[in-house]
Amino acid sequence: MSLLTVPLQLGGPGPLVSFVVGVAVVVLLLVRFDFPAFIALVVAALTVGIVTPAVPLSEVPTQVATAFGDGMRGIGIPILMAAVIGKTMMESGAAVRIVRGFSSLTGEDNNYWALFGSGYVLSIPVFFDNVFYLLAPLARSMRARVGKNYTLFIVVIGASAATTHGFVPPTPGPLAVASELGINLGIMTVVGIAVAIPTALVSGVAYGKWVNRRLDIPLRDSVDSSGEELEEMAQRSTDELPGLVESLLPIVLAIVLVSSGTIVSTLFGGGTLAAITGFVGDSNVALTIAALAAAFTYFRVRDIDRETWSDELTGALRTGGNIAAITAAGGAFGALLAAAGVGDYIANVLSGIGLGLIVTSWVIAAAVRIAQGSATVALLTTAGIVAPLLGQLSVHPVYVAMAIGAGGTTTSWYNDSGFWLVKEIGGLTQAETLKTWTVLTTLIAITGLISVLVLSSIFPLA
Repeated sequence: MSLLTVPLQLGGPGPLVSFVVGVAVVVLLLVRFDFPAFIALVVAALTVGIVTPAVPLSEVPTQVATAFGDGMRGIGIPILMAAVIGKTMMESGAAVRIVRGFSSLTGEDNNYWALFGSGYVLSIPVFFDNVFYLLAPLARSMRARVGKNYTLFIVVIGASAATTHGFVPPTPGPLAVASELGINLGIMTVVGIAVAIPTALVSGVAYGKWVNRRLDIPLRDSVDSSGEELEEMAQRSTDELPGLVESLLPIVLAIVLVSSGTIVSTLFGGGTLAAITGFVGDSNVALTIAALAAAFTYFRVRDIDRETWSDELTGALRTGGNIAAITAAGGAFGALLAAAGVGDYIANVLSGIGLGLIVTSWVIAAAVRIAQGSATVALLTTAGIVAPLLGQLSVHPVYVAMAIGAGGTTTSWYNDSGFWLVKEIGGLTQAETLKTWTVLTTLIAITGLISVLVLSSIFPLA
């Protein structure tokens, strides 16, 4: 079936036209005219709303504002608290101290493995964005200490965290797909880990080393600190830095608190304990507690007066607010594309293509992801389409779920809030983000599909 054989919606441009116009506007404003990202994304979202007949013209501003507000509700407080964590861990020397602890275990030539392993393990119980918030300052400190390899550090964090986030429950996407397809969570977890390991190694370590030799990303000023401050901090003696336990405390607190909510609700369901861990395990609360711990260490180590301390924290919040606004605006752009029916349109077209169910599931999820930006929407949309077709499989349905997870991770770009998160927190340019984050998410999708096809051939589990 060809896209040209699918009629546009009567009464106005169809979803495909809305998609093309939206992409053209955002690329023109961001690349050609170098607009601030927040303004360009809001204008693009409004343009999609104007073009599509799926949203009444009078409701377009409200839908954009609502989508933006929904995005801020999910990431506003975590990003602001992450800005405080990053700023204070850098300024206190805690991040440098952690990096030195890693290096003592792995050696400076292999310290990227510490970041890779941390991202891989932490993103199973903790959302990707929270993992990136916590590990990005360590990558920056590691770059300041060794004087190179920042591209590699960013890629291994992004790839390892995004891979397990897309394949392994209890993160929301894989969990929802398992529920929709009726797959046992134990099997989903085991197969998800098996698919994620080679996928993360290829998209993270292998690609990270390759692109690191060709792209040297400098240490720029970012949400947490300037490049010069990091260089100066990296030269301090260990005696001038906080202890390793105190340095790790903000990260440990955030991970333990968030994980407690996920683990208790998964294993024990409701009850008083679940209510408590559900409160402290919420990312808004967990990162607030972690930010307080990091800020206290900064106040103690730097021995500054309270007014200066308060001004420094306010500066971090100001910068974090800009990042939160850009990230939420990217989500709003994706939400308007979804409201225009772009995802459903593409999914319906591709569902008629005569491919095997595993490959078809991957293609649908990938197309929906690229079109409207949200991995979770891509996973749920595809799962709903293929669920009635599972009876034709000769292998276990878990492999369809893995293919959906792989396709739904692909090609994160301007309409994905995660793209802007990586760019702003990492201190990257748009071009650098496309060459690192966008490429690695595409490699996750391709390598993930290959892993699924190989595993399903060797261990059909049927």
